[in-house]
Amino acid sequence: MSSPTKQPLWLAYSTEHGEVYCALAEQFLASKVASKYRGKVQLLFTSPPFPLNRKKKYGNLRGSEYQEWLATFAPSFRKMLAPGGSIVLELGNAWEPGRPIMSTLALEALLAFRAAAHLRLIQQFVAHNPARLPSPAQWVNVERIRVKDSFTHLWWLAPSDRPYADNRSVLQAYSDSMKELLRSRQYNSGKRPSGHKVGKKSFLRDNGGSIPSNVLNFSNTSSTDAYQEYCRQKDLKPHPARMQTGVAEFFIKFLTRPGDLVFDPFAGSNTTGAMAEALGRNWISVEANKEYVRGSRGRFQDKMMRRAS
Repeated sequence: MSSPTKQPLWLAYSTEHGEVYCALAEQFLASKVASKYRGKVQLLFTSPPFPLNRKKKYGNLRGSEYQEWLATFAPSFRKMLAPGGSIVLELGNAWEPGRPIMSTLALEALLAFRAAAHLRLIQQFVAHNPARLPSPAQWVNVERIRVKDSFTHLWWLAPSDRPYADNRSVLQAYSDSMKELLRSRQYNSGKRPSGHKVGKKSFLRDNGGSIPSNVLNFSNTSSTDAYQEYCRQKDLKPHPARMQTGVAEFFIKFLTRPGDLVFDPFAGSNTTGAMAEALGRNWISVEANKEYVRGSRGRFQDKMMRRAS
């Protein structure tokens, strides 16, 4: 893996609610700093380097090496969790080198990770980015034998069957048809083709919004946000695989309450920390690449920050 060489762990900067450490994830997890937070993390939300079969700028292992590497983190991640805490991992798809067939590496890595810490798989999510560029290019653009790959999986795991969660925190606006139904209070009750029987009052309660599905739709197309502008001003390279801010916002709202602690051990441009800060959660982020750490300060320019001594 083309990760930075091990270096002294240091606190890069902090905000009202959070701290960013520059270190390898495994280095941080073994440190005295991490020991202060063990058993206190409500949500460990992260997007580790994906199990791709070609090298990327942000570093990634391939094949069985990746599977073994990811699984080594599972016991340490579990120790960081508070009672009722959750882990959410974003894993992208992988393709076999030089072949138009998908690799099962991401699924194998997930199962190895789950088994290594005896975790439950609570629910599967899909994060769809409709603006994602067509890939893999050879099979999609050149030979035209596949369609573009435009989503990642997010896997929600936990040590218990019932980690804290509240879908009332992530309700979506009602559709126009639902608003009209609530206004008119008239709809066709009775038995549906599926066999499900809908009562006369089943859909007439205004719950403040509709329950979202496990398919999340968020684009990631902005080229003028504060983070990228800051990187341009400081002549820093932006992280090439930034997470959609809406994805982080969704899980932080869904699986934590204000004041809870959120932890991202592969922070990249620190989308997780920025959203946790905005939502009034406490947070810790760890990133090994110094340039990505410096660039991530651009997400907090409207916050009072102090540089660590």
